[in-house]
Formats: sequence, structure tokens, C-alpha cells
Amino acid sequence: MWIRIASGIVAIAVALGMIILGGWYFTICLAVIVVLGQLEYFRLVRAKGIEPAVKTTLFVSQLLLITATVAPSLTDAVFSLAGAFICFYLLFKPKISTIADISTSILGLFYAGYLPSYWIRLRVELAQTGGEISNLPLLGYWPESWLDLSSYPDALKITFMAFGCIWAADIGAFVMGKFFGRTILSQISPKKTVEGALFGIAGSLAVAEAGAWYLGWPSWEISGVLLGVLIGIVSVLGDLTESLMKRDAGVKDSGQLIPGHGGILDRTDSYVFTAALVYYYVTLFLPLLPKTIL
Repeated sequence: MWIRIASGIVAIAVALGMIILGGWYFTICLAVIVVLGQLEYFRLVRAKGIEPAVKTTLFVSQLLLITATVAPSLTDAVFSLAGAFICFYLLFKPKISTIADISTSILGLFYAGYLPSYWIRLRVELAQTGGEISNLPLLGYWPESWLDLSSYPDALKITFMAFGCIWAADIGAFVMGKFFGRTILSQISPKKTVEGALFGIAGSLAVAEAGAWYLGWPSWEISGVLLGVLIGIVSVLGDLTESLMKRDAGVKDSGQLIPGHGGILDRTDSYVFTAALVYYYVTLFLPLLPKTIL
């Protein structure tokens, strides 16, 4: 347990550092996480006797993250071209590829490359469009006053809020599920309980509601609750998705990189689907809401 706590503290410190710095610092840290996560994913795939395009997928995924930083509007186009490039590569391998080889390669690109790129769009793209002032090289940012939270750029606040919701969901689900969990949530992961999931969603809701109020979001009473519930649910679904892959591959953990926690995928599964949800919630849904419900 102490090893788990210590490695968790280190992971949180790294996360806080990359979120605050933003810019290329955020992108580089995320790129490392993506590479490690994809390598774990492909180990699960190979355990099933499948031969995906590992190096090609790793390469185009990095191009995807770079594009999300320098030209966010082209990210979706690069994703489509990257998928096509992977298929072309598999077509000309000496050994004839299978449907499983193609589909697992594309899933590796989508699940562990494209979806994580939305964290860059959330932290870096919104910072650029919001006029965030870069006071460090490589588009980095460092708060001039740590106590003046109002001076923090909106992109930083929103990213913190998204991470906070996930942390609250994970901690709530783990602690309350451990002590009060009785009803199995899914046979995919028998240790996860309905009670734990509900407490996790409640924790995410509380963080999102506080964040919506602080940020002055339109109709914050509703927009905060809705986002918190959605992040809580998506966090659970992300966890179950990774559990399904591990179960099918016949392994307990995706890796052993993080002491007491397992692999990168074991720690980031709740984050995979969340960034795209928050990005489109903020950019598409929020502007449609009235300023107040009263």
C-alpha cells in the first residue's frame, strides 16, 4: 500500500507539472505516455497471436500529437491519413496480414493515439485560442502568482477541472467500493461494484459543480452537474474497456512500470475517453446554454 501511495504521489506530481507548463512540455510528456501505453496495448494484442503494425502505429501517433499542437484543425485529417497509412503498410508486408492485424492496429491508433490527442487540444489548443500568454520557451506557462487563481488561463483551469473529476471518481470508487461495495458492476471486472461507481460519479459531480461555479459557466448549476456525471460515467467505461482487453489477453495488469499500480494503461484508462468529451462539451455545448437558468 505504501508503495502504491508513493508511486501515486509521483504520478500526480508529473501530471500537475505537465498541466501547468502546457505548450510543448505538455505535448512531450503526453507523447511519452502514449508510446508507453501503446507498447503495453500491443503486448496485449500479441498475447492473442495477432501481429499488428506496431512501429508504424507508434510513428503516426506521434505525428498526430505534433499536429494537435501546431495545427489543431488538421488533427482529424491526419488521423484519417494515419489510418490509411497503417493499412497500406500491412498490405505490403511479406507475410499476408489478417483482419485482426488491421483492426488491432487501427484500434491502437484510435484508442492510444487519437483519443489522447484531445488532451493536447484541451490544454494547448484552447490556450492558443484563448490568448494564453507564454512566459517560458516552447509555448510554456508558469504562474506569476500561485495564490491568484483568477490569473490562471482558462485552458489550465478546465484541464485541472477535468483531471480533478477523474481523480475524484477514481478515489471515490476505490475507497467506497472497498468498504461499502456489495453489488458487482460487471463480470468483466468483478472487483468493481455498483456502489463504488456511484460514489465515484458523485465525487466527479462535486468537483465539476465547484469548477463550473468558479469558472462562471453559463447555467453553472446544470452544466457542472451534467459534466460531472458524464465524466464519472466515462471514467468507469474507460476502466472497464481496459479490463476487457486484459481479460481477453489473459493478464492481470497491462504492465509493471508503476510500482503498486501496474502499467501505464492501468493508470490512464479513465483518461482515454474523457478528453474528447470535455473538449466538445466546452467548445460545442456550453455556448448553447443560457447564462443563467433563473
